[in-house]
Amino acid sequence: MTVGVISHHKCSQHEMGDYHPESPKRMAAIQDQLIRSGLEYVVRQIDATPIDKELIYLAHCPKYIDYIFNNAPNEGTFRLDDDTAMNSASLPAALLSAGAAINAVDMVMDKTLSAAFCATRPPGHHAEYDKGMGFCFFNNIAIAAAYAKKKYNLERVAIVDFDVHHGNGTENIIKDKEGYLFCSSYQYPFYPFEMQESDTPPIINTPLAATSKGPDFRKAITEHWLPALNKFKPQIIFISAGFDAHLEDEMSSISLTEADYRWITDELKIIADTYAEGRIVSMLEGGYALSALGRSVVEHIKGLIGN
Repeated sequence: MTVGVISHHKCSQHEMGDYHPESPKRMAAIQDQLIRSGLEYVVRQIDATPIDKELIYLAHCPKYIDYIFNNAPNEGTFRLDDDTAMNSASLPAALLSAGAAINAVDMVMDKTLSAAFCATRPPGHHAEYDKGMGFCFFNNIAIAAAYAKKKYNLERVAIVDFDVHHGNGTENIIKDKEGYLFCSSYQYPFYPFEMQESDTPPIINTPLAATSKGPDFRKAITEHWLPALNKFKPQIIFISAGFDAHLEDEMSSISLTEADYRWITDELKIIADTYAEGRIVSMLEGGYALSALGRSVVEHIKGLIGN
């Protein structure tokens, strides 16, 4: 089977300001590296479709969803917080980003794709049940995970998050629900500052010091994530794929490389192949050093394809 890259050009129309790190240039950087690497001829590239509004209720409260829809501007900007703003294209982009995750679930579950990477924006892992924050409006990965459980009657769904920031929104949404395992690695102390270290399922929070490099990251994942995932035996794996822990990314102080992102993808693929018929749905989260982002995504997708 084929690995798919699901995206849409309208995701590049969402803008939060000329100097905002979560910029449309991220999409172009990924596409440029797909072309340069030759992967554009290997993967199947698919246009996302917008999510049905009713599916957003799987992860967010009606009052918050209405707040986003009612305040989406026709012109100018509406600001959720100091870091997160909407222009006239933001809501359509957010619906496409969440929709890509739903598309990915359906195509992986019906075996059209072996795995999928959603190269979309805005990202989602900071969006909580009733609040958007940290560049995020809807929690794409939490919506898709809930959808997979509901539509396909899956009992064990794993979500892993290797963004340099803790996936607070995802944890907030799934922490009291059955059938989930959530693993998040992150720089600490760092935004959003409210996480608590945990080695007790369903929450595996793995903080990393700002001085951490590849070997430290790999050791933490090997000691904390992999045993929990093997014990859990997920039927599908969702990845919040943030690449902002890269040594070239000024967003953080952790120093990972493309090789580290390939390594973690390889490890997750082994688990998916063992317990989940290879099913992986990966969503773009952070990553703001454009060249490093594109190169890291290429290695991530190579890992999804496998050797």
